[in-house]
Parts: sequence; structure tokens; C-alpha cells
Amino acid sequence: MSHRIDYKQVAPKVFDALLSAQKQVNAGSLEPALVELVKIRASQINGCVYCLDMHCTEARKAGEDSRRLDTLAAWRESPFFTPRERAALAWTEALTRLPEAGVSDALYAEVSQHFEPVQLAELTLVVTVINSWNRFGVAFAPALP
Repeated sequence: MSHRIDYKQVAPKVFDALLSAQKQVNAGSLEPALVELVKIRASQINGCVYCLDMHCTEARKAGEDSRRLDTLAAWRESPFFTPRERAALAWTEALTRLPEAGVSDALYAEVSQHFEPVQLAELTLVVTVINSWNRFGVAFAPALP
């Protein structure tokens, strides 16, 4: 796919709004490795090559195990993820795919066992923001760095 528009340049206020939300994500209390896993999983689902390249690169630089990254798309079958990470990944998938019936009470109960209320709000913001970046990445196909 060829590059389309440079939304950062043609709509800087739109970009700044996304950047502002990203700064809030970065200021959160969630562990950075978990945040990267969430960003990568949502980007896999959404098919955003730009975000996948960026976040896999960042995760590797931060010392993330390659086996975990290699098996992230099949995290349910992989033995490499903690119960907390599994809950976050299930939450990520539910919010990224957002089923017609909404998020189940069972999933909410599961994720609530692993995250304090403020952390759950932060996790939800991480998923929301990466989904926004993914939509811009898929829509406008920015060139990879």
C-alpha cells in the first residue's frame, strides 16, 4: 500500500489530540512491558504494520523475550504469559473487537481480579489510544521509519 496523506502535517490539531492522549497513557502506572504487549496485540488485530513495527522494536529494545512476541498472536495457547497479562490481553481483544453484546460480566470480573480500578481505567485508555493510532496508521499508511 502506498503512503496516502501525512495527517500530522495536514491536521496538526488532530495529531496533537492523539499525542495528548498518548502522554496520559505514558504517565500511567501500568508496567511498560504490559503496555507494549497490549499495543502489539491490538495492532495485530487491526493489521497496523506501522504500529507493529514500532512497538515490537520498542519491546525488543526494552528486553522483551522474543518467544513471547513470537507467540503473542496465540497467547491463549502460549505458556509464556502471566495470568495478569492474559487478563489484559483478553480485555484488549474484547475492546478492540467490541462485540455487539458488549464486554461480558465474566471478562470484567476476570480483569478486575488483576487490576485495581484506576489501573483498569488506565488499561482501557491504553487500548483506546492504540486503537486510535491503528486506525490512523491503517487509513493513511505512513511510511515505515
